Amino acid sequence: MELGPASCVTLNDGHKMPVLGFGTYAPDKIDKSLAEEATKVAIEVGFRHIDCAHFYGNEAEVGRAIKMKMEDGTVRREELFYTGKLWNTYHDPELVQPALEKSLQDLQLHYMDLFVIHMPMGLKPGEDLIPRDERGHFIYHNVDLRHTWEAMEKCKDAGLVRSIGVSNFNRRQLELILNKPGLKYKPVCNQVECHLYLNQSKLLGFCQSQEIVLVGYGILGSSRDEKWIDQNLPVLLEDPVLNAIARRQNKSPAQVALRYLLQQGVVVLAKSSNPERIKENFQVFDFHLPEEDMKELGGLNRNMRYVEAKVWRDHPQYPFHDEY
Repeated sequence: MELGPASCVTLNDGHKMPVLGFGTYAPDKIDKSLAEEATKVAIEVGFRHIDCAHFYGNEAEVGRAIKMKMEDGTVRREELFYTGKLWNTYHDPELVQPALEKSLQDLQLHYMDLFVIHMPMGLKPGEDLIPRDERGHFIYHNVDLRHTWEAMEKCKDAGLVRSIGVSNFNRRQLELILNKPGLKYKPVCNQVECHLYLNQSKLLGFCQSQEIVLVGYGILGSSRDEKWIDQNLPVLLEDPVLNAIARRQNKSPAQVALRYLLQQGVVVLAKSSNPERIKENFQVFDFHLPEEDMKELGGLNRNMRYVEAKVWRDHPQYPFHDEY
């Protein structure tokens, strides 16, 4: 399809999602107020898809930015696509809707466009988002994902969210939902780590066969947050092949990395708090990567993850996310 600034993909429930989104996650050491300023800039430069989560701890700031840009006439609510996420401590069915309602309250929004299950493993319910025992081990909480999904479906029926999806699911976990007896709504998307070093081609193919959109995060190689990311891993945007193609295209390495995934049919989330970078990341619709460049970039895949979070590694079912 032709890609332009207003390009959207039609989800399997009929709603439309902009193919380029603005990610709002930032490491704990970054002041939460930066999310408010960055989101305002993102909306001003043209982003209409905003991705956030309860776990990020900045929904109130992101909500204020959205409210301000609506009040000053920059954008109308119906022009925005907001994604929120159900955190691991709220997987019990009776906790799902209250969690969504709390996020909506913090955001000052009446509904979300998309609400996704953040991860396929539950953690012990309670105030602590990362519950640990006295030895420092995560306290997992086994809930049947199908029951969590049924509660998500009820949120959609209640009008609190327009579309529902999942995040960090592999094929097996997606099939658990898809094959559920009495399934009312299929997940519209699966949001996963996706970039030139982890192009997710197998999972992308499976999702496309099921009319599920693959949404990529970490597309520029992650925020390099010490809490989640191995600092010894190579920096994606310094890749020599990527940089050579960027010079040929007279574009930045980030723009080429974004464009590659867009042309693969991936919805991409670009994340930055730098106004110039935010603007640059939106300028990916005025060029097209030829087949030879796409092939060369596809050859960079090494199935390498930046996000090897301990919450996954320590889980008894690890490595669930190494399966496509």
